[in-house]
Amino acid sequence: MSRSTVQPEQMQIIDQNILDARIEGINLTSDTLQDEMGHSIVLFVFLRHFGCLFSKEMVLDVRNMVENNPFAPKPLFFFQGSVKDGKAFFEKYWPQARAIADLDQHFYKAFSVKSGGIKQMFGPEVWKCGLRAAAKGLIIGRPIGDPFTLTSIQLAQRNLILWQYHSVHAGDLPNLSKIENFPQFASTVYSVPR
Repeated sequence: MSRSTVQPEQMQIIDQNILDARIEGINLTSDTLQDEMGHSIVLFVFLRHFGCLFSKEMVLDVRNMVENNPFAPKPLFFFQGSVKDGKAFFEKYWPQARAIADLDQHFYKAFSVKSGGIKQMFGPEVWKCGLRAAAKGLIIGRPIGDPFTLTSIQLAQRNLILWQYHSVHAGDLPNLSKIENFPQFASTVYSVPR
């Protein structure tokens, strides 16, 4: 599968057990993933690890998208740390963000978030992207979570993944302009009967 999927025939059904899974985190309003999603189109953002400057950059990019576009999909972050770790991280980068603690990577595995090897973590492309992030004032910190996890973002509604992007290396972040108006132009409420 390509790393950016937009064709309707490639939409994926989210397993009901995953939707019914209990969640904990920060700024959440519900106890299960499905209830937290509601009926709107939601942007799942699976972060690398908290020490990663690209995770910080991803949060700031999503925050900028949401604050500058009322039609942007509402984000729901996933992170590989404790609730306490999440509060400390998001307090610095976006205190109002909704985020699910996934220390055991239950959701990361369920949504097929990839891991990389040495080349994906330290290859020449990653260094170029590191300069991009450093120019924004971001620095590397202590890893909290698996440092080999790659970024993944996915647009979901009810029980469907509508679109997804999987990074090919640590610094590969999606062009959010491709999705920021998705909910505005979506004319159908997608759902597959149970």
